Amino acid sequence: MKSKKPKASVYHIQINVSNARRSLPFYRAFLSYWGYRVVDQSPKHVGMSNGTTDFWIIAVEKGRSQGGFHRKAPGLNHIALRVNSKEAVRTFTREFLRKRKMKVLYGSPRLFPEYHPDYYAVYFEDPDRVKWEVVHK
Repeated sequence: MKSKKPKASVYHIQINVSNARRSLPFYRAFLSYWGYRVVDQSPKHVGMSNGTTDFWIIAVEKGRSQGGFHRKAPGLNHIALRVNSKEAVRTFTREFLRKRKMKVLYGSPRLFPEYHPDYYAVYFEDPDRVKWEVVHK
């Protein structure tokens, strides 16, 4: 008799940021756009949830931000949010990224057939250069 393997899903992700005044408003707006709500906050952090996955955005202590983040260094490369349509990707690009004059990466939004024939995404970076992707597949 085979035993069932346990299943897991992402419960929360913590992102440490270098500047609370710059990053917390960005994350409040970005995650609110996708239906996340604030569950806890202070001048140094914000916790947001959609009822399934939580994001905790926390300002690092002074002296801990040297070196900075780089997605090609060991550790996190990027975070992707999957949405239900290509139009949702385009609308987000227009209503959120362009409105804030945020640079998009790789000529996106566009198809990325090297990943999947119907892989449509936009890539961008947060204020600390953490790369994000909004994708429909």
